[in-house]
Amino acid sequence: MSSLLGTWDVEMKTPIGTLSAVYVFTDTGGVLAGTATSKSETVPLDAIAWDGTRATWRQSVTRPMRLHLDFDVTVDGRSLTGHSRAGRLPRTTVNGTRRTEGPAPSA
Repeated sequence: MSSLLGTWDVEMKTPIGTLSAVYVFTDTGGVLAGTATSKSETVPLDAIAWDGTRATWRQSVTRPMRLHLDFDVTVDGRSLTGHSRAGRLPRTTVNGTRRTEGPAPSA
């Protein structure tokens, strides 16, 4: 589960343009939890599942429009790739990079 935990900068290439969000995955007593934060809202992630390299989850957004999204991604080191889908709409490409954790480098 540690491969998924942390903060991810994620881009989604949608028909209305590229959307960016910050995803945070945490482990609370053995239960995966997460949030997605865009410039307009922060939403919880639901039904997060992890099998060692592949993660799936659901989330609902209200901006830029009200959608219920299903995500299916693969994690390889510091990279996350896959897709999301909102109902019958076409799949959206998802790419992410894990943020470096720890103290900022000194000058």
